[in-house]
Amino acid sequence: MSPRVSRTRGGKETGKPAPGTGTSSSRKRAVRASPRETRPPLVIVGTGRLGGALGLALSASGWPVRMHSRSDEGRLRAEALGLKPATPEDLRRARLVLLCVPDAEVPHVAETFATTLPRSVALVHTAGALSLDALGPPRGRALGSFHPLCAVSSARDSLAGHTASISTRSRALRDVLRRMAVDVGLNAMEVPEGHRAAYHAGAVLSAGLMVALADAAVAALGAAGIPPKDALPALLPLMRSALRGVEARGLAGGLTGPIVRGDAGVVAAHLAALPDDVTPIYRLLSRRALKLASERLRPESRAALEKRLR
Repeated sequence: MSPRVSRTRGGKETGKPAPGTGTSSSRKRAVRASPRETRPPLVIVGTGRLGGALGLALSASGWPVRMHSRSDEGRLRAEALGLKPATPEDLRRARLVLLCVPDAEVPHVAETFATTLPRSVALVHTAGALSLDALGPPRGRALGSFHPLCAVSSARDSLAGHTASISTRSRALRDVLRRMAVDVGLNAMEVPEGHRAAYHAGAVLSAGLMVALADAAVAALGAAGIPPKDALPALLPLMRSALRGVEARGLAGGLTGPIVRGDAGVVAAHLAALPDDVTPIYRLLSRRALKLASERLRPESRAALEKRLR
């Protein structure tokens, strides 16, 4: 990997003096690493939404990025984004190859690169559910994962303000991945290798399944005679206001609705009015909400809600 750089704080490096430079212990000074050291050449494999978004963000931050695609269509996508294609020489000279490919393809793509690239090139996948084992045995190569917690629906989506989960056994690679996160505006979070599935399930619940929940809410309004074209624009601001409340006051403090008010009669009316396929979703989520609101309810209100939600 590239020369080692200490972890960033607030986007600034606090590098360590190289041994043998003659710096005395009484006069040690922080050494700022050069951009070339902290932003090594990297190749992104895959030019889909995530690959494109990372390519654009890293390029804008001064990283020497090249894009590698296995299809003509992918190469055209990269060109349309203004990103430079990788040559075979770019791949050999890279210090990091970032695999932005579907989860199921990670082992095969990693094996291909592991047999063709020098061991000085680190392999990093971007799959939230996969451990480092998906990249194969290290054989002297640094391996890692870099998963942005962001619902990327377009290559031009901004990643800033989100979080990236990072995992690696290499201290040098960890520093590089943290620098990547800082440069594109991501907070870095480390996830234990043995709990990747639980971590990824939580991410899916808060993103993809939130969209499914919105679909259920649209169906509920449909039962009231409100068409989807009117329902969704009405519900989206409501969902955003709920998230603002959670952000400002936490999960329990941001909870609203009949559960936190202890109104079992309204809950019963909801259950009777909802479409059959939405009722189980409402019942399950209301039980979860009841746990959040439990300490704020009178015992008789809590008991009445528990009875309605069995």
